[in-house]
Amino acid sequence: MWNEGYLIWISDALIVLVVVGIVGALTYLKKWRWLWDNWLTTVDHKKIGIMYLIAALLMFFRGGVDALLLRTQLAQPGEHFLDAEHYDQIFTTHGTIMILFMAMPFLFALFNIVVPLQIGARDVAFPYLNAISFWLFFFGAMLFNLSFVFGGSPDAGWTSYPPLTELGFDPGPGENYYLLGVQISGIGSIATGINFIATILKMRAPGMKLMRMPLFTWSTLGSCLIIIFAFPALSVSLALLMLDRVVGTHFFTMMHGGNPMMFINLFWVWGHPEVYIVVLPAFGVYSEVVATFTRKRIFGYSSMVASLMLITVISYFVWAHHFFTMGAGADVNTFFAVASMAVGIPTGVKVFNWLFTMFRGRIRVTLPMLWTLGFIPNFAIGGATGIMLAAAPGDYQYHNSYFLIAHFHQMLIGGVVNGMLAGMYYWWPKMFGFRLNERLGKWAFWIFNIGFYICFLPQYALGFEGMQRRMYTYPTDMGWGSLNFVSTIGAYLMGVGFLFIVWQVLYSLFHMERDTTGDPWDARTLEWSLPSPVPHYNFAVIPTITERDVWWAAKQRGTTDLLTTSTEDIKEIHMPKNSGRPFIMGLAFFVAGFGFVFNWYILAVIGLAGVALCMILRALEDQDEYVIPAEEVRETESALGRL
Repeated sequence: MWNEGYLIWISDALIVLVVVGIVGALTYLKKWRWLWDNWLTTVDHKKIGIMYLIAALLMFFRGGVDALLLRTQLAQPGEHFLDAEHYDQIFTTHGTIMILFMAMPFLFALFNIVVPLQIGARDVAFPYLNAISFWLFFFGAMLFNLSFVFGGSPDAGWTSYPPLTELGFDPGPGENYYLLGVQISGIGSIATGINFIATILKMRAPGMKLMRMPLFTWSTLGSCLIIIFAFPALSVSLALLMLDRVVGTHFFTMMHGGNPMMFINLFWVWGHPEVYIVVLPAFGVYSEVVATFTRKRIFGYSSMVASLMLITVISYFVWAHHFFTMGAGADVNTFFAVASMAVGIPTGVKVFNWLFTMFRGRIRVTLPMLWTLGFIPNFAIGGATGIMLAAAPGDYQYHNSYFLIAHFHQMLIGGVVNGMLAGMYYWWPKMFGFRLNERLGKWAFWIFNIGFYICFLPQYALGFEGMQRRMYTYPTDMGWGSLNFVSTIGAYLMGVGFLFIVWQVLYSLFHMERDTTGDPWDARTLEWSLPSPVPHYNFAVIPTITERDVWWAAKQRGTTDLLTTSTEDIKEIHMPKNSGRPFIMGLAFFVAGFGFVFNWYILAVIGLAGVALCMILRALEDQDEYVIPAEEVRETESALGRL
């Protein structure tokens, strides 16, 4: 770590200053107790969702800075802003952070904040497990990011293919950080998938039949079904690769019968469904936003549900299109090419349904709607280039070129980031009780999106001109300098757009536009029948659902009082107790992981013992709930103006 260079030293100094600042502020304001009681030990799904959101935005910043460093290095031919090893580390951490530590927590934030409220539940099915899931994600992310400070970051790409990651070719701790950080957070992701499937299938309010569920909840169900089948493949492949490195087994080595292609297959058995894990919830967000801001029922609800579920199934049959060029043969390539193209059919159904919903609707171009409208041309270009890549003969030309980089970002930024930001703006009043400033948000939207096209459209041309991805530098006579320079300008514009979002949040905190209605968008689904922010017990009385878009229908008929609270129906409410063990268990996983990174087995055993102790104490616990008296609920509802 002492020879990493001035960029690392500057970053380390900034990290130390930020940590000292946070600790000093908490101590000065005497907020440690508040932090522990209200956040670190919480099992409230809404607070866990907010913590996921904060973590996602911080990781968005970290991954974005990595992207700017990469684009700076490639802005000119023959550039030496970064050395080759540092460049490899940065593109590895950029990809890993954006996929696993930004996109995943962002969608988990929306799951937690929205789903129980949309289905009329008081909490998720397993609140304690939900807290464990968050802390496993958090400490897995911290372990991965610690590589930046101690020992060196992973440098074999976010796919971590052997033999590049074999111990003989990559002996440092960087790859261990990757394997253990992703593994720990991945366990949390599987638990989240199980938790939300159980929540959606078992916790719905009376009358909330499956075909009455909002489309965001449907998209959450599809995403979680993919998680529970895809993530175990990742966990197994990372565990086997870790055994290769630590114990000396030969699952993926080039000798003693090992086969690196097995890792590549297992990785993409998870890796391509992962694209749908993160994009399906974005589709759910667009559906909610389009219906609300056009004041129309979503067009073709049944076909939307069918297309979500069809994508859920097809997502498992496309993984081999990531290695058409590796000699699988014409028959295999044909099957996976057809399956990859088939995804375009249900995806197209949804896009046309959104357009038909907007047709003759009274469209209000608010921030959530603006990010949704921005998504459609982005996704159309990304979808068209995706079909080009899905054609196996064409893929032989585009494979590993910058064309692929442009397509990949077109889908993930245009589809997922747009969707997550649209969702954040849409449900922000429900989370915090105030709206974000629209003017600054529109500046952020336009700067970010203009920068997006300036950044990635030139990369399609670079791919056609033969520029390969993961190139550290390139000679002047290749003729790629101008397009790379333009692309870098676009990347910096996107960075400015992100800064406008930060400014927008800070400005709105000091110039708050409070939501006193609970329904600032004149929305349709059940969560908007509650005050903003929502009381910790969610619903004083669990409502009975009689139709789809029940809140909108009640407003149209003037019967909203049937969905609000009446004094005589309020009874005592049982809620789960807060617990510090999920936090401590995550910390114990972190200690064990850190021990394994450096082969300090005593430390690893201490960490694992901590994990086991937390599980035993939980098994012996018999009082994990508390009761909110009916009178306290009445007082709270009365203070909120609902009685």
